Amino acid sequence: MDALKMISEASMKQEAPKFNIGDTVKVHVRIKEGDKSRIQIFEGTVIAKKHGGISETFTVRRVAHGCGIERVFPLHSPVFDRVEVIRKGKVRRAKLYYLRDRVGKAAKVKEQIH
Repeated sequence: MDALKMISEASMKQEAPKFNIGDTVKVHVRIKEGDKSRIQIFEGTVIAKKHGGISETFTVRRVAHGCGIERVFPLHSPVFDRVEVIRKGKVRRAKLYYLRDRVGKAAKVKEQIH
């Protein structure tokens, strides 16, 4: 078990981005099309963080054209380039799955005032 832990720690990225649940983030995702590669930005609210260590993931939700879109990103994946925090959210839950049922302004997360 210790050998697995050592391998996972060695293969993790140098510094994981700092963000929390409820934050609005821009995730810069590297997309490969044929032999070319480009970066696409996915902006939304972080509604969940799961697991820990090498297998940690986070879920980002956005509403585009009236349809909710959720993407799950592995935190230590080479697929995404970087994460920009647009605004900090003030939440009292670890998982914001209740936002799926809300529409319009009711689906907003309050901003954290420093």
